[in-house]
This record gives sequence, C-alpha cells and structure tokens, in this order.
Amino acid sequence: MLLEFAEYVTYGLFQISRGSMLGDAVSFFIYDTIKILLMLAVIIFAVSMMRTYFPAERTKKLLSHKREFFGNIMAALLGIVTPFCSCSAVPMFIGFVESGVPLGVTFSFLISSPMVNEVAVVLLWGMFGWKIAGIYMASGLLVAIIAGYIIGKLGIEHWVEEYVYQTKVGDSEIESLGMSDRIQYAKEYTLEIMRKVWPYVIIAIGIGGFIHGYAPENFLVEYAGKDNMFAVPIAVLIGVPLYSNAAGIIPIVYALMEKGLSTGTVLAFMMAVTALSLPEMIILRNVLKPQLIAIFASIMAVAITITGYLFNVII
Repeated sequence: MLLEFAEYVTYGLFQISRGSMLGDAVSFFIYDTIKILLMLAVIIFAVSMMRTYFPAERTKKLLSHKREFFGNIMAALLGIVTPFCSCSAVPMFIGFVESGVPLGVTFSFLISSPMVNEVAVVLLWGMFGWKIAGIYMASGLLVAIIAGYIIGKLGIEHWVEEYVYQTKVGDSEIESLGMSDRIQYAKEYTLEIMRKVWPYVIIAIGIGGFIHGYAPENFLVEYAGKDNMFAVPIAVLIGVPLYSNAAGIIPIVYALMEKGLSTGTVLAFMMAVTALSLPEMIILRNVLKPQLIAIFASIMAVAITITGYLFNVII
C-alpha cells in the first residue's frame, strides 16, 4: 500500500515521468520516509512498553556480564533475531544506553541487527548456497562483536549526547505502573524521541533517495571490478551513501555477482549498505557526538574491508 501511494503521488499527482531518475528518487523518498517514520514510531513504542516490564536494572543485568566480551556476544546474537534496518535499530540503541548497558555492547547490537538477520541468511542460502550464507553470518557476527568490544574499551561514553542519559525512569516507578499508565508512558516517550529524530530521518532519506535515483546502475561494476586490487575499499565507499535493509540489498548483490564481481567485494558492499550507511550516520548524529560517529564508522569500514578481502581469498 505504501509503495502504491508513493507511486500515485510521484507519477499521478506530481506527473513525473515513470522510469525517470527524478521519478525513482521522489518515489523512493516518499515511500521510505513514511515507512521509516512508521517503523520508528512502532519500534520506539514497543521498546518503551518492554522497558516497563524489563526495567533498566534487569536489562543491564542481562547484557552487562562481568566478562564484557560475553555481553558483546549476547547483544550480537540478539541482533540476529531483531531484523531492523540500520535506522530503525536506533531506538533500541537508545534504550540500551539509557538502561545502563555498556556502550560497546550496544554497538554490537547496532551493527549486528541490520547486517545479519534470519531473513538475509535465508535469502543468501537460497541464492548462493549454505556456505556463503554461513560465512556471511559468521563474519557479520564477528565484526559486530569485535567492533563493539573495541568501542567499549575506548572509554568514550562522554561522546553520547547528554539527553540520552537524562531520560531514565526509576525501576520501582516503572514496575508499579498500571496498563493505562504504561501505554501513556510509551506514547509520551515515543513522541519525545520522534520530535528529536524526525528531521534527521528526512535529511537521511532525502540523500538516500537522490543517490537511489541518480547513481548509475553500473557504477560499482565499473570501479570495483575483479581485476582492481582496491575493489573492496571502493565497494565499501560506494555502499556508505546508500540505504537499504539486508533483504532489500540481496537482489542487487545477486545481480552484481552475475556481472562478475568477486564474492568478497559484493558482500563487503552489502555490509557497508546495511550497517554503515550515510542515512544511519545522520540519524545517529541525534544520539552520538561527531567524534564517536567518526570512530564507529572508521572501525566498521576497516573491519568490513578486511572481511571482504578474506572472502575473496577463501571463495
């Protein structure tokens, strides 16, 4: 229904030519803006309701293991069964930080959730076989665990925006709420977060829509071909400005592999699009200070590039 509405507005009301670059960009922008804002509202509301039953101290105990590396593993595994796109994983990220979960552990979830999920694994298995699906899942988890662990060891919690730490609600106060109060709390919290993040969502999707409509189809094939030793980092750089979830990018991955691109190069591109997209960085700016975003992006870019080269050696 959303896609039909976006196409009706783009090609019906605006009278933009169907199949044109402008039409693709506008349709993508309308569709994804509505979809992401709806998803954010639903996810923030659901997370808020969950927090009233699993208050801060309980959540912290679950993911804040004495051995912090264990917490990174738990958070990365949780990301597999919560198949959010990179932008809609942000509310869960905020909830974890507010609950006192270590910053590095929350990043393991933020990386794993969009990059590795059961939908992506099943689609990869169906298109490329169980070996590629298994290696992708294992490498995605490894990137999430190691990157989160490194961020946790840097001691950079002060680069999270102050308001994230200021919206905590006491455990006893939450647990004593009745159902109507829980719903009211979730509504108020949802509106509060949506007021903060919606401009970033619009800007992020606007950039993604422009690139979606105007980026040449064979751009990656031309500049990251099989014979280019720098193909993997180029693929990562090209993937960063784009935006999609893992399931949405897999058909593109299949088409690129059909055109002869190396497996590692293509899967590095997929990782960059799903876990290191520019729209996600713009939305995260509402939660994280630029220094932390730069560190996160740098660690992820290096990890994904190394993974891509390893894929090319193994397969």
